Amino acid sequence: QVQLVESGGGLVQAGGSLRLSCAPSGNFFSINAMGWYRQAPGKQRELVATITRGGSTNYADSVKGRFTISRDNAKNTVFLQMNSLKPEDTAVYYCNARIYSNVGINDHWGQGTQVTVSS
Repeated sequence: QVQLVESGGGLVQAGGSLRLSCAPSGNFFSINAMGWYRQAPGKQRELVATITRGGSTNYADSVKGRFTISRDNAKNTVFLQMNSLKPEDTAVYYCNARIYSNVGINDHWGQGTQVTVSS
């Protein structure tokens, strides 16, 4: 069974920074697109940023200019650098990866990591 392991969440003051990371474990052939999503209390889960294996990125308008997504293909790891954090960024952040295995291509989700930004 393929699993995604996240780390880097925590509590910070407004204007601070955090760096999230996500890496897979288990048996698989390759990882294609990867991304970060978040869900705030009482709200629907939303896309934050995505990145293809070739490095093409896409960001939600609310985080453009503040967040940066990157990946290390040799380590199959994706990162999310979050700067100038605002209280509205408070949410559970989830890693997502499109993974090719012996059963085909499927999306996998991480456990989620809490990010809390105080005013």
